[in-house]
Amino acid sequence: MKSDNPMINITTLVTRCLSTTLLTVITSTLTFSVTAYADSMYIKKSSDGQILLTNRSQTSGDFDKFTQTVKVTHYRNSKMYDDSNNNNYGSSAASKSSSRNAYDSYIRASAQRHGVDPALMKAMMHTESAFNPNARSPVGAQGLMQLMPATARRFKVNNPWNPAENIEGSAKYIAWLMRRFDNRIEYAVAGYNAGEGNVDKYGGIPPFKETQNYVKKVMSRYHSLYKNDSGLYGVTMSASNQNNNTSSGLKNVSYGTSSNGNSASYVNSAYAALR
Repeated sequence: MKSDNPMINITTLVTRCLSTTLLTVITSTLTFSVTAYADSMYIKKSSDGQILLTNRSQTSGDFDKFTQTVKVTHYRNSKMYDDSNNNNYGSSAASKSSSRNAYDSYIRASAQRHGVDPALMKAMMHTESAFNPNARSPVGAQGLMQLMPATARRFKVNNPWNPAENIEGSAKYIAWLMRRFDNRIEYAVAGYNAGEGNVDKYGGIPPFKETQNYVKKVMSRYHSLYKNDSGLYGVTMSASNQNNNTSSGLKNVSYGTSSNGNSASYVNSAYAALR
């Protein structure tokens, strides 16, 4: 594996045969030196248990046997860096859509069934369709939550143009993504937009402008518009990820998510402006 920096090559060679326990110590010791030269560091493992510490996401040559990524760390100078504790997403303007509150009862019901924060669902709906149940994307995403046909089938949605079905399928998918990414909300939102495979591939929010903008919009709307919307909850919801019921019957959830097949979609100017 080639690198312009000899220090990283030395680190790579020294650590390739270290045990996992010792690797933790070495990694901590070398972090300051390595980060001066690398945006991201990857800890990889071979099938026989050997460890490799490298600044390259893809291994090659003598190192192509290191196929399992154990850990990825993106530093602040990396485009991949994601500070999940940074909630400074700014504020968003309220939707001007006349139907912006029309689907709250569906959101509440599906969110309760699947342990999803209804405010997150509404922020995503705002960003996905601007509350237009007839929205269709150029790539075929459908309805309020812009479900792709394959995703709709995966989560048993028979009619994605039906608001209740669309929202129910979306709630199932968001709940699945939250479990997949250990309740890291930004990763779940990114996975909804770009696919969970891309979040895995890049070790966080993918470096796609569309996905990064989507995450920012959803999180901004979540924090500034819907997180404290009592109409979505009826009670204040806990930021834990427990499944016990509150006195109102709602679950404590974590936030750190007729056929209109021929309907036109992205022509809605309000929707286009809000996306």
